[in-house]
Amino acid sequence: QVQLVESGGGLVQPGGSLKLSCVISGGSVDDYVIGWFRQIPGKEREGVSGISRGVVTPFYSKSVKGRFTIAKDKGANTVYLQMNSLKPEDPGVYSCAAAPERGMVYRHAAAYHFWGQGTQVSVSS
Repeated sequence: QVQLVESGGGLVQPGGSLKLSCVISGGSVDDYVIGWFRQIPGKEREGVSGISRGVVTPFYSKSVKGRFTIAKDKGANTVYLQMNSLKPEDPGVYSCAAAPERGMVYRHAAAYHFWGQGTQVSVSS
């Protein structure tokens, strides 16, 4: 059973940066598509980024493209989400999710089988 544990959330001022980590256990990070999602109470879960070994260019949602970067560290079995230039509309619970690797990135939460507990990101001055 694959397990995912997120860390790195916190409170940051607008324009600041955070780096989220998603540590995978029970499987190799290269055997899974990994997605990052965020959720605000009362709103639908939003896919913000995803990475697959079968896809050269990771997926980024329009709202984060150019500010967020997803990266995989095979040695650490970890996927990171570097978040720069954070805006007041970026807060939420950020979760990573895994789905068996099939050469494509999935943008929708329903495609993912395994989820972490999430880490809270807050942006406020």
